[in-house]
Amino acid sequence: MTTSHLFINPLSGRHRRRSVSDLVSRLARAGLHPQVHSVTTPADVLGRCRAINQGPASPLVIVAAGDGTVNAVVNGLLPETATLAVLPLGTSNVLAAELGIASVEEGIARIVAGRTRPFPVGLLHLEESSHRFVLMAGIGLDASVVRDVWPLGKRLLKQGAYAISALLSTLTWDKSLIAVHAGGATRSCHSVIVCSASRYGGDFILAPEGCLFSPDLTAICIDKHHRRTYLRLAFELLSGRARTSREIFRMPADGIEITGIKPVQLDGDFVGYTPARITMVPDFARIIV
Repeated sequence: MTTSHLFINPLSGRHRRRSVSDLVSRLARAGLHPQVHSVTTPADVLGRCRAINQGPASPLVIVAAGDGTVNAVVNGLLPETATLAVLPLGTSNVLAAELGIASVEEGIARIVAGRTRPFPVGLLHLEESSHRFVLMAGIGLDASVVRDVWPLGKRLLKQGAYAISALLSTLTWDKSLIAVHAGGATRSCHSVIVCSASRYGGDFILAPEGCLFSPDLTAICIDKHHRRTYLRLAFELLSGRARTSREIFRMPADGIEITGIKPVQLDGDFVGYTPARITMVPDFARIIV
């Protein structure tokens, strides 16, 4: 019998309006009886994952929280040991959207059906540490917005906290450039978003060629340092026209290197500064689809 675990973050998304016991009851009605892990920080997640790594083989790990908690779980589990599943109960649920899971009920039904696929993840190498990511690595402006967001504001205002941080970033504008090396080419740019999925920042399509199950990455380069460049790109993203934007340049590759000094965020959490190298872990886990 497969051992199962359920990660929930009581500070995230809809957990404030939906009790944990209700979720556990719905899982039980579907024949699932996971061990519940209530976590609020990445350190909490890593501690629980260490215990899972030492437990029975091939566990099912269900994450009923946002993309940040999924990221922490992916960084805590050993490669090629677990099957992952997601239930969209977080502030940000981009991974669930990529999988086409629109509700908790649909997510539970897919877990019961048991269909899985191999799941690659990205791997960011900094000078003194390495970090896995599921959706994207942002280097430059979006990482500075994530780095400077007010934690309490994030809890109270959700995505609005990022909008405030973005507005404040215009007051201390950094015009410096970085070099992106990918697919045998080098490009100088102001920011880059390395995508392993199609969506960015919610349900907005930034990399339509991106696929969760592909071993390849797409570097979305923003060449110009002007504020108006980002305003135009934001409008195009919100209106669904980013795929044809003239403000970005796409570089597909299976590995990417960034030189220069810029902040870095992974799946919505700040992790450090470039220089950096990005590769893929091709078969990190299996994931319920």
